[in-house]
Amino acid sequence: MGYTLSKEQFETLVNRLSEQYQVFAPVKFVGGNTFTDVDVIRYDQVKNPEEIVLDQKSDYSFKEVLLPLSETLFYYTEEQTKEADIPRGEAVVFLRSCEMHAVKVLDDIYLNNKFEDYYYKRLRDKIKFIVIACPESFDSCFCVDMGTNKPEGQDMIIEQQGDQFLVVNENPQWEAYFEGYAKVDQAPSYAKENKVKVHIPENLNPNIAKSSIWEEYDTRCIACGRCNFVCPTCTCFTMQDILYSDNGKAGERRRVQASCMVDGFTDVAGGGSYRKKFGERMRFKMMHKVYDFRKRFGYNMCVGCGRCDDVCPEYISFSANINKLEEGMKEVGEEHA
Repeated sequence: MGYTLSKEQFETLVNRLSEQYQVFAPVKFVGGNTFTDVDVIRYDQVKNPEEIVLDQKSDYSFKEVLLPLSETLFYYTEEQTKEADIPRGEAVVFLRSCEMHAVKVLDDIYLNNKFEDYYYKRLRDKIKFIVIACPESFDSCFCVDMGTNKPEGQDMIIEQQGDQFLVVNENPQWEAYFEGYAKVDQAPSYAKENKVKVHIPENLNPNIAKSSIWEEYDTRCIACGRCNFVCPTCTCFTMQDILYSDNGKAGERRRVQASCMVDGFTDVAGGGSYRKKFGERMRFKMMHKVYDFRKRFGYNMCVGCGRCDDVCPEYISFSANINKLEEGMKEVGEEHA
């Protein structure tokens, strides 16, 4: 059961939400990409409902709303420590179905992984989610094979249908926004087929590390880490102390997003470094997305959004890499036969 809203009524809905929440959604930044005169769609706080981009996939995910690129955890002096204030109040995030599944991944990592992450939880508790329905798949998506094409756990779903909007509200607290609107017996659409198909072999196991399929990435990958930063489920971070004084007795500690693909991430005491070869880093990332995480939580970490395929400057396709795993397992099997 849902409601059909005109464009003006939809904008009124967003404006009413803005009175209580900070609204974050995909916004187009004209000329704001890393390349000259190229636009970029990324998440930002919405000041006008017309800014929300509903008909295109954003270049970056919603992740920065929950996991800021740089987040101050606490301030310290020689005598005392002060926890950083929470960055914002209650918020609403417009996102895609695959990203709603990515929220589940982040929750399992930060909240259901033996210990709760305090800084993640205090932001997460203040966020509501509105899914932007995808009646059809975008070119690089493979959400159907990853099981993330149908949204779960959201507060509301919206689907643009020409000049009208189908809105399905699942948050009882928001029913007051729809008083006087006629209900319609219609469910939102979702993508049922992707152009990109992927298959994860059932016999996938750590022996895949011995396969030669990783060797091409030693020279092809440039370890820029862009795939990690656009991914809605990559969660690697590092810690930085920002010192205010020469003696190091006053400053702040920050959690900063990092990448398992870049140099320095696996550096350890004594000058050691693991996974020096780029192919080893690719193997680690892929196995984490479609094997390690599934062994722990029962489902894949990758949600099939295809952003890593879109952003790679070397045109390395993560979906194509998944499809090479079967070949790799056959190779390993023959070696041990």
